[in-house]
Amino acid sequence: MELTDVMRTTFSAREFTDRPVPDEVLYGLLDVARFAPNGGNRQGWSVVIVRDRATQGAVARAGEAGARRYGAQRAAGESPWNSVIPTQLSDETIAQTPVPATLIQPLIDAPALLVVCVDLRVVASMDQYLERVGIISGASVYPFAWNILLAARNAGLGGTITTVAISDEPTVKRVLGIPDHVAVCALLPLGYPVRQLTKLRREPVESFTHLGRWGGGPLARPR
Repeated sequence: MELTDVMRTTFSAREFTDRPVPDEVLYGLLDVARFAPNGGNRQGWSVVIVRDRATQGAVARAGEAGARRYGAQRAAGESPWNSVIPTQLSDETIAQTPVPATLIQPLIDAPALLVVCVDLRVVASMDQYLERVGIISGASVYPFAWNILLAARNAGLGGTITTVAISDEPTVKRVLGIPDHVAVCALLPLGYPVRQLTKLRREPVESFTHLGRWGGGPLARPR
């Protein structure tokens, strides 16, 4: 596929066929993905490849509480898990909310579950002293995670970046034996999709660009 076609059609795949993902295919995806940009070229990423359904289930169950909150907030019209506006929902309401299957089941059903981690000792967390949730460390690992999905799309596979289970990161780390200095960044269920999407819905460039300063007007499509 052409690069722009891959970028425009890499969708979030959550339903997979039973077709296994061989080692040589996974190796090929990771062999390409490893060229992702990262801070200082320290390449602090690691990937735990899980194919055991029992282990996948244990990892998925770690995300159930987080998925309940996500579902409850969505139902209430809130922006789930955002770090700026506190939820108005009670713990009781959240606890009574069913677990959204779309957030959990792909982790169990995927022929391969890739758990992407980063060594916190080698990332430059430039925002660690700011009074907000830190996000800068992700610059050294999420391009790698996205490269995996781009490579997967090019090879006819699919997956998605999921994070809900990381709301209980200690359980995920215990199940997989991940050491304390390593952060779990993303869980990628990966496989051959039941269906391939070719057209994605995204907002236009004009909706998110600001010329000169915030609110300075959008970058318009050239005539």
